[in-house]
Amino acid sequence: MDELELLKKDWQKKGSDLPKLSYQDIEKMIWKKSSSIVKWILIISILEFSVPHLLYFLPGMQDNMDVYEKLGIKNLSTCLWVVGYGITFYFIFLFYKRYREISTLDNAKNLMEKIIRTRKTVKYYIIFGLSFLFLTCLMFIVAIYLNDHILEVFPTDDSSISEEKFKSVMLWAMGIFSIVFIAIMGGIYFLLYGFLLRKLTKNYKELKQLEV
Repeated sequence: MDELELLKKDWQKKGSDLPKLSYQDIEKMIWKKSSSIVKWILIISILEFSVPHLLYFLPGMQDNMDVYEKLGIKNLSTCLWVVGYGITFYFIFLFYKRYREISTLDNAKNLMEKIIRTRKTVKYYIIFGLSFLFLTCLMFIVAIYLNDHILEVFPTDDSSISEEKFKSVMLWAMGIFSIVFIAIMGGIYFLLYGFLLRKLTKNYKELKQLEV
């Protein structure tokens, strides 16, 4: 049991005899915990954006990027990623803003409003992240379907396979990969951000009890 829980139990036992300072102590501890949670949300969002881009420095990754041009979606993918980057940076800025807001010690009512605002921002970010992954995967699937020379894009050692059959295999493979990948990312989102949101919700309920 953490320090906040012990203090809360002590506060509940003493009831009306409790000095005002103890109420303020509980409120301050909830504020500190909430500030720490929002800081972790900010850190995770920055790492989530930064770490995958480090893969571009690995040997051979640049050659794999040529598949965009071969599929004829280089310009489309560039536009999609530029928009995606812009929205991602905006969310990171919002998380930073929420952190700055919630880091300022305030009364319980304002702190509760900031917690609600932070929860909404995180939920919108999760929706955006999964939607962006879906659009990216859909773009690849459509590009493969419309491409009439798929064997030139993805060379294979099996010379007996026909263009049509290979395209069918690629469509099925890409479809299954997309479902699995989005499901895994969704699980990671809900595991990490969901855990932090539950802690924020708990803090919100604690503050609401103090307000009663």
